[in-house]
Amino acid sequence: MENTEILEEHISRYFTIINYSTDPENPYFILGDYDTDRFAQLTRELEGIGYTPWLEEIEGNYYLRLGESPPRGKSRYHVQIILFIVTIATTIFAGYFFGSGSIIDGIAFSAAIMAILGTHELAHYFAARKYDVEATLPYFIPAPTLIGTFGAVINVKSPIPNKNALFDLGASGPLAGLIITIPVLFIGIYLSTVEPLQAGSVIFNPPLLMSIIAYIAAPVVPEGYMLSIHPVAFAGWVGIVVTMLNLMPVSFLDGGHISRSIFKRKFHKIVSIAGIIVTVILGWIPMAVLMAIILFLSREHPGAMDNVGKLSRNRKILSVALVVVLLLCLAPAPSYI
Repeated sequence: MENTEILEEHISRYFTIINYSTDPENPYFILGDYDTDRFAQLTRELEGIGYTPWLEEIEGNYYLRLGESPPRGKSRYHVQIILFIVTIATTIFAGYFFGSGSIIDGIAFSAAIMAILGTHELAHYFAARKYDVEATLPYFIPAPTLIGTFGAVINVKSPIPNKNALFDLGASGPLAGLIITIPVLFIGIYLSTVEPLQAGSVIFNPPLLMSIIAYIAAPVVPEGYMLSIHPVAFAGWVGIVVTMLNLMPVSFLDGGHISRSIFKRKFHKIVSIAGIIVTVILGWIPMAVLMAIILFLSREHPGAMDNVGKLSRNRKILSVALVVVLLLCLAPAPSYI
């Protein structure tokens, strides 16, 4: 590692250095003490000279690893606008197809699904802004699929400072998206109709949350009939699936951020594998394959820059509530009759 003496000088202003390694494959400093505020000050100082610190406690020792801060590209607003407009068009077409040729249904589906996905990603964006983490506005991804999109993403351009920030970035999206999904489901189920069972129909096995809402809002379905869901209800079902898959505690998914803020590196990987197994059991095989590729072929989740500081008590309580949300949203893949 270059500039070892300069880095040692900066670090020693805030912490006692017990030992260090200049191995280019794994450079680190071992610190004799720890303090949240001093580490935050050191982080700002090191970022000013182009380095990003990562602190973790291993067997009672505080290991400080450093990496050169990568350049941060500019946001491409024109690309975001174009993708947003194209995704509106593809989701209108998807809703038009699902609604058996009604342009009104297509527009309603597009409005519902775009509101759910957009709110989810904007919540991540504002959570990032809260902690001065640099992030882009959402990139929507149009696609020739049943729902007209592969979803939306934001690009987080800078490291996440601490466990509380990592938890908030992970939890904000699913919770915000779910807040929109629930009224969308109520409206969509209210608009749905009862029709005779037909061979070849797609059966949406409702998650518990959707069953609860249907119990309140859906009409009575006699034997031999089915509830033919309105495109807006379909968008609500998609919102539940998006919430469920994102809350799976796997790698870099939202649930993976949450679990990494709670667990150390090794146990986070075990939890990630468990999340993939659950995804397979539910029948979402392509998503499970993608999760496995991310987990085993990409770098490990580094956690926050400060992996030593404690997660707040309120967030630990909220993590239990998020497990309940995940259970309510567990949705088997659709089947056919």
